[in-house]
Formats: sequence, C-alpha cells, structure tokens
Amino acid sequence: MQDWFMYFIIFWAIVMLAAMGIGGFFMFRKFLKIMPMRDGKSKLDWQNHWVEASRHMWTEESKAFLAELVSPVPKPFRDIASHSIAARIGQVAIESGAKEVTKEHCIEGYIRATPKRDYNSLISFLNKKQIDYKRYEHLFNK
Repeated sequence: MQDWFMYFIIFWAIVMLAAMGIGGFFMFRKFLKIMPMRDGKSKLDWQNHWVEASRHMWTEESKAFLAELVSPVPKPFRDIASHSIAARIGQVAIESGAKEVTKEHCIEGYIRATPKRDYNSLISFLNKKQIDYKRYEHLFNK
C-alpha cells in the first residue's frame, strides 16, 4: 500500500514541476516583451503605439476581416493575437500613407505578424479561405 502512495506522490510532483516549468517559460517570454529596446520602448509599447495611431483608420470591413484572420487562434489567446496583428497591420497602413486600413494591408500585416514557424498553417488557412496572397509571397522568404 505504501508503494502505491509513494508513486502517486512522485507522479503529482512531476506534473506540478512540468506545469510550473511551462508557466515559467511563458512568463519569461512576456518579460522579454516588456524589456526596453535600444530606442527606449519595448515591443508592447510599440504595439500599443501602432494600434492607437491607426485606430481612426479601421473600417467595419477591415475589423471584420481581422476577426476572420484570427479565427484559427484558440479563443483564450485570440485577444492577444488580434492586438499584435492589428498593431502590425496599423504599422503597414501608416507607413504606406493610406487613409484607411484595407484588405491588402490586413493580409500583409497578418503575414508580417506571423512567426516563421507558423507559415505552413498560415498558407493553408489563406488557401482554405480563398484569400489571394500572391502579391506577398516574397514576405515568406525573409
């Protein structure tokens, strides 16, 4: 009887250590995002800047398209993903000198905001939704 209880305790100790390690990993990644870069602003500061600077440029159509683009992201992470993708889309729109965010800005910003490791799922999602991304294929090679 004691051996069974000891194995039970060891199992839960391993599960708890794994959970703390995974949580620590994600907390460390978040910590790195708030560290200031050379210009004195962090990645999160720049994201907030681009979102606020482009807020007046968003139309209902572009907001709906952004919601469609972030639909494959799991629901608990969708708000964070939407904010970071919206920041990149806003940056693209502002740097191009546009008056409003268009579908083309959304596609380009979505591709630029996606990490390289996720390009395969990004391409399959765009193909499944029949979204033309041929103009931006050069971004996948960077």
